[in-house]
Amino acid sequence: MKILFIGDVVGGPGRKIVSQVLPRLIRRWGLGLVVCNAENSAGGSGLTLRCYEELIDAGVDVMTMGDHVYRKDEIHQIFDQTDRVLKPANFPSDSPGPDLALVEARDGTLAAVFSVLGRTFMKPVDCPFRAADRVLERIAPSVRVVFVDVHAEATSDKQLLGRYLDGRVSAVLGTHTHVATADEQVLPGGTAFQADVGMTGPHDGILGRRYDRVLSATLSNVPTHFDVAVGDPRLNGALVSIDPSNGRAMAIQRVSINQHDAQRILNDAPDQPADPSLPRS
Repeated sequence: MKILFIGDVVGGPGRKIVSQVLPRLIRRWGLGLVVCNAENSAGGSGLTLRCYEELIDAGVDVMTMGDHVYRKDEIHQIFDQTDRVLKPANFPSDSPGPDLALVEARDGTLAAVFSVLGRTFMKPVDCPFRAADRVLERIAPSVRVVFVDVHAEATSDKQLLGRYLDGRVSAVLGTHTHVATADEQVLPGGTAFQADVGMTGPHDGILGRRYDRVLSATLSNVPTHFDVAVGDPRLNGALVSIDPSNGRAMAIQRVSINQHDAQRILNDAPDQPADPSLPRS
């Protein structure tokens, strides 16, 4: 079973490249499940109903959120419509939205997805380690495939959570910093790990925002709106292969698809057989 995790989708450029290539990738790679972090998809902060529908239409199955989960009021309408858009599991129990998704993959495998928020350099939240324990207690033993998005600033926090959950979940993959790390691995207990899978959106900027706006605010100390950048859109993420019989990860591969790669994928025959390799210029 193959799961594609798409890193923080930022604004229109991020949604556009997902819409362009994901339908082809689902067929080409034989993806059983697609998860993406969508908390930056609406203008760089939050999720609207239109953005949600765009990502669903592209083939995303589950969306994780983070510290910007409530930035757009429409998130409440989305929660009313679906249980596949998730708040972090270490938010207060009375905060709106589900914190666990149980979904049937395209091959019929039942999978669980949840996320937790880090605490270092982040707003105060409950302990992500204990929150993960509580969620895992709610998942039936028959559900072998368990996917965790850890939305955090510190790589050490993410590495610790990966080790803490090693052998108990299929994958612990990080988001939030928008910069892909080169530490993808399968831990000794069979859990795939990467501290951050990177950002899906415009890379000709600062973490998806126009660098001139960020630079101006930095040099002058005068606040300004950080508009979403537009250049060099890329889809970044991770492709994880999992044995559905026991939930152990067998492999993890970084994914980075730029606009040139995307065009080559679109030019390929739509019925091209599954191939884990990416086209390269």
